[in-house]
Amino acid sequence: MSTTQSERLRELLEPLVTSQGLDLEEIEVDSVGRKRVLRVVVDSDTGADLDQIADVSRELSAKLDETDAMGNGEYTLEVGTPGAERLLTEHRHYVRATDRLVKFQLAEGGELVARIIEVDDEGVDTEVPGVKGRKATARRLAFDDIVRARVQVEFSRKDNKKEEEA
Repeated sequence: MSTTQSERLRELLEPLVTSQGLDLEEIEVDSVGRKRVLRVVVDSDTGADLDQIADVSRELSAKLDETDAMGNGEYTLEVGTPGAERLLTEHRHYVRATDRLVKFQLAEGGELVARIIEVDDEGVDTEVPGVKGRKATARRLAFDDIVRARVQVEFSRKDNKKEEEA
Protein backbone atom coordinates (compact mmCIF):
# COMPACT_ATOMS: atom_id res chain seq x y z
CA MET A 1 0.00 0.00 0.00
CA SER A 2 1.40 3.36 -0.92
CA THR A 3 2.03 5.92 1.78
CA THR A 4 -0.43 8.22 0.08
CA GLN A 5 -3.20 5.60 0.18
CA SER A 6 -2.32 4.70 3.77
CA GLU A 7 -2.44 8.34 4.85
CA ARG A 8 -5.67 8.91 2.96
CA LEU A 9 -7.32 5.86 4.54
CA ARG A 10 -6.13 6.91 8.00
CA GLU A 11 -7.49 10.45 7.53
CA LEU A 12 -10.80 9.02 6.31
CA LEU A 13 -11.26 6.28 8.90
CA GLU A 14 -9.65 7.58 12.09
CA PRO A 15 -12.44 10.08 12.96
CA LEU A 16 -15.02 7.28 12.67
CA VAL A 17 -12.98 4.97 14.88
CA THR A 18 -12.37 7.64 17.55
CA SER A 19 -16.07 8.57 17.53
CA GLN A 20 -16.71 4.99 18.73
CA GLY A 21 -14.29 5.50 21.66
CA LEU A 22 -11.51 3.46 20.04
CA ASP A 23 -7.98 4.12 18.77
CA LEU A 24 -7.01 3.31 15.18
CA GLU A 25 -3.86 1.25 15.68
CA GLU A 26 -3.09 -0.06 12.22
CA ILE A 27 -4.26 -0.08 8.60
CA GLU A 28 -3.00 -2.66 6.13
CA VAL A 29 -4.02 -3.50 2.56
CA ASP A 30 -3.00 -6.90 1.18
CA SER A 31 -3.64 -8.37 -2.26
CA VAL A 32 -5.03 -11.89 -2.26
CA GLY A 33 -5.28 -12.96 -5.88
CA ARG A 34 -7.46 -10.37 -7.60
CA LYS A 35 -9.08 -9.33 -4.33
CA ARG A 36 -7.71 -6.94 -1.80
CA VAL A 37 -8.11 -7.16 1.96
CA LEU A 38 -8.25 -4.02 4.10
CA ARG A 39 -7.31 -4.87 7.69
CA VAL A 40 -8.10 -2.29 10.35
CA VAL A 41 -6.85 -2.83 13.91
CA VAL A 42 -8.61 -0.95 16.72
CA ASP A 43 -8.19 -0.88 20.49
CA SER A 44 -8.89 1.16 23.62
CA ASP A 45 -7.68 1.38 27.20
CA THR A 46 -10.46 -1.01 28.23
CA GLY A 47 -10.23 -3.21 25.13
CA ALA A 48 -12.80 -3.52 22.37
CA ASP A 49 -15.72 -5.91 22.63
CA LEU A 50 -17.48 -7.63 19.72
CA ASP A 51 -20.35 -5.11 19.70
CA GLN A 52 -17.91 -2.18 19.38
CA ILE A 53 -16.02 -3.94 16.61
CA ALA A 54 -19.26 -4.69 14.74
CA ASP A 55 -20.41 -1.06 15.11
CA VAL A 56 -17.13 0.40 13.89
CA SER A 57 -17.00 -2.14 11.06
CA ARG A 58 -20.43 -1.00 9.81
CA GLU A 59 -19.36 2.67 10.06
CA LEU A 60 -16.12 2.07 8.17
CA SER A 61 -17.83 -0.03 5.50
CA ALA A 62 -20.45 2.67 4.87
CA LYS A 63 -17.76 5.39 4.64
CA LEU A 64 -15.60 3.32 2.27
CA ASP A 65 -18.63 2.57 0.07
CA GLU A 66 -19.40 6.28 -0.35
CA THR A 67 -15.82 7.19 -1.30
CA ASP A 68 -13.30 5.88 -3.81
CA ALA A 69 -10.59 5.38 -1.18
CA MET A 70 -10.25 1.70 -2.10
CA GLY A 71 -10.68 2.25 -5.83
CA ASN A 72 -13.17 0.38 -8.01
CA GLY A 73 -11.95 -3.19 -7.43
CA GLU A 74 -13.39 -5.63 -4.94
CA TYR A 75 -12.02 -5.72 -1.42
CA THR A 76 -12.81 -7.30 1.93
CA LEU A 77 -12.86 -5.25 5.13
CA GLU A 78 -11.57 -6.96 8.29
CA VAL A 79 -11.78 -5.12 11.61
CA GLY A 80 -10.17 -6.57 14.72
CA THR A 81 -8.03 -5.99 17.79
CA PRO A 82 -4.23 -6.25 18.11
CA GLY A 83 -4.21 -9.79 19.48
CA ALA A 84 -2.58 -11.48 22.44
CA GLU A 85 1.06 -11.02 21.45
CA ARG A 86 0.89 -7.40 20.43
CA LEU A 87 3.97 -5.37 19.64
CA LEU A 88 4.27 -2.32 21.90
CA THR A 89 5.08 0.74 19.81
CA GLU A 90 3.23 3.62 21.48
CA HIS A 91 3.16 4.90 25.07
CA ARG A 92 -0.51 3.90 25.35
CA HIS A 93 0.41 0.31 24.38
CA TYR A 94 2.75 0.07 27.38
CA VAL A 95 0.04 1.49 29.67
CA ARG A 96 -2.45 -1.08 28.35
CA ALA A 97 0.10 -3.84 28.94
CA THR A 98 0.44 -3.03 32.66
CA ASP A 99 0.48 -6.27 34.67
CA ARG A 100 1.32 -8.28 31.53
CA LEU A 101 4.47 -10.25 30.85
CA VAL A 102 6.55 -8.61 28.09
CA LYS A 103 9.67 -9.67 26.19
CA PHE A 104 11.98 -6.67 25.76
CA GLN A 105 14.86 -6.44 23.29
CA LEU A 106 17.32 -4.06 24.88
CA ALA A 107 19.51 -1.44 23.22
CA GLU A 108 22.49 -2.72 25.24
CA GLY A 109 21.93 -6.13 23.68
CA GLY A 110 20.10 -9.14 24.96
CA GLU A 111 16.53 -9.72 25.99
CA LEU A 112 14.57 -9.40 29.19
CA VAL A 113 11.23 -10.99 30.06
CA ALA A 114 9.49 -9.02 32.79
CA ARG A 115 6.06 -7.94 33.98
CA ILE A 116 5.15 -4.28 33.51
CA ILE A 117 4.23 -2.82 36.89
CA GLU A 118 3.96 0.89 36.09
CA VAL A 119 4.46 3.21 33.12
CA ASP A 120 5.35 6.91 33.10
CA ASP A 121 6.59 9.35 30.45
CA GLU A 122 10.23 8.22 30.70
CA GLY A 123 9.89 4.43 30.87
CA VAL A 124 8.53 1.38 32.64
CA ASP A 125 8.97 -0.20 36.04
CA THR A 126 9.10 -3.96 35.70
CA GLU A 127 9.24 -7.04 37.85
CA VAL A 128 11.64 -9.70 36.63
CA PRO A 129 10.38 -13.15 37.66
CA GLY A 130 12.63 -15.09 40.02
CA VAL A 131 14.33 -18.23 38.76
CA LYS A 132 14.48 -21.52 40.70
CA GLY A 133 12.67 -20.31 43.80
CA ARG A 134 14.32 -16.88 43.95
CA LYS A 135 12.22 -13.80 44.52
CA ALA A 136 11.26 -11.47 41.69
CA THR A 137 13.37 -8.33 41.30
CA ALA A 138 12.41 -4.82 40.25
CA ARG A 139 14.03 -3.22 37.21
CA ARG A 140 13.52 0.18 35.61
CA LEU A 141 13.71 0.46 31.81
CA ALA A 142 13.86 3.82 30.06
CA PHE A 143 12.06 3.90 26.70
CA ASP A 144 15.41 4.77 25.05
CA ASP A 145 16.78 1.44 26.34
CA ILE A 146 14.01 -0.57 24.65
CA VAL A 147 14.49 -1.55 21.00
CA ARG A 148 11.40 -3.74 20.78
CA ALA A 149 8.74 -5.02 23.19
CA ARG A 150 6.10 -7.69 22.68
CA VAL A 151 3.43 -8.96 25.08
CA GLN A 152 3.82 -12.65 25.94
CA VAL A 153 0.99 -15.15 26.27
CA GLU A 154 0.75 -16.72 29.71
CA PHE A 155 -1.08 -20.01 30.02
CA SER A 156 -0.39 -20.90 33.65
CA ARG A 157 -0.22 -17.60 35.50
CA LYS A 158 -1.64 -17.64 38.99
CA ASP A 159 -4.06 -14.80 39.61
CA ASN A 160 -2.58 -12.89 42.57
CA LYS A 161 -5.88 -11.11 43.28
CA LYS A 162 -7.69 -14.42 43.82
CA GLU A 163 -4.87 -15.65 46.08
CA GLU A 164 -5.04 -12.46 48.19
CA GLU A 165 -8.81 -12.79 48.64
CA ALA A 166 -8.64 -16.43 49.74
